[in-house]
Amino acid sequence: MTSETVISIFLGVGLAASVGFRVFLPLFALSIAAFFGRWELNDNWEWIGSLAAVITLGVAMLIELFAYFIPWVDNLLDSMAVPLAAIAGTAVMVSTVAGLDPVVTWSLAIIAGGGTATAIKGAGAAGRLASTATTGGAANPIVSTVETGTAVAVTTASIFAPTIAIILVILILFIIFRIYRKLRPRAKT
Repeated sequence: MTSETVISIFLGVGLAASVGFRVFLPLFALSIAAFFGRWELNDNWEWIGSLAAVITLGVAMLIELFAYFIPWVDNLLDSMAVPLAAIAGTAVMVSTVAGLDPVVTWSLAIIAGGGTATAIKGAGAAGRLASTATTGGAANPIVSTVETGTAVAVTTASIFAPTIAIILVILILFIIFRIYRKLRPRAKT
C-alpha cells in the first residue's frame, strides 16, 4: 500500500466523519478541492469537481446550514440525514480512495466511510433530540453551531492535512463511545 493510498483513505474517513455532522459541507469542500485541482478523484467520480457540482453542492450546503438553526426543523433534518449520511459517507470514501482493488475500495467505503458517518450522525441526532426535549429547542442553535464548527474543522483538516484529520476522527469516535458507555443501562448482576 503506497503512501498516496493511505493519505486518500485518511481523506475519505475524515470527510465521512464530517458528513456525520453536515452532509453537504464536506461534499462541497471536496467538490471545490477537485475543481481547483487540490485532489484527484477516482475516474467515475470526477463529476464532483465540475462547476455544476460546485454550485449545486454549495447551494445545498447553505440551505442545510441555515435549516439546522431552526428548532424542530433540525430534528426533521436529522431523521432524513441519518440514512443520507451513510450514503454520502460511502460516496466520499469511494470517490477519494486511490490504488486499491474495487472490492477493497467499496468494502472500505461502506464500513469506514458509511459506518463513520452513520455513527456520528446518529449520535448527533440523539444529542439534538435530547436538547429539544430538555430545552424545548432553545439550545439547538448552540448544538448546530458546534456541529457546523466541527464539520468545518474536520473537513479542512481532511483536505489540507489528512493525517491530522484521522486523529480528529479517532478522538470524535472515542468521545462518542465514552458518552454511549455512560448513558447505556448497566447489566444487572
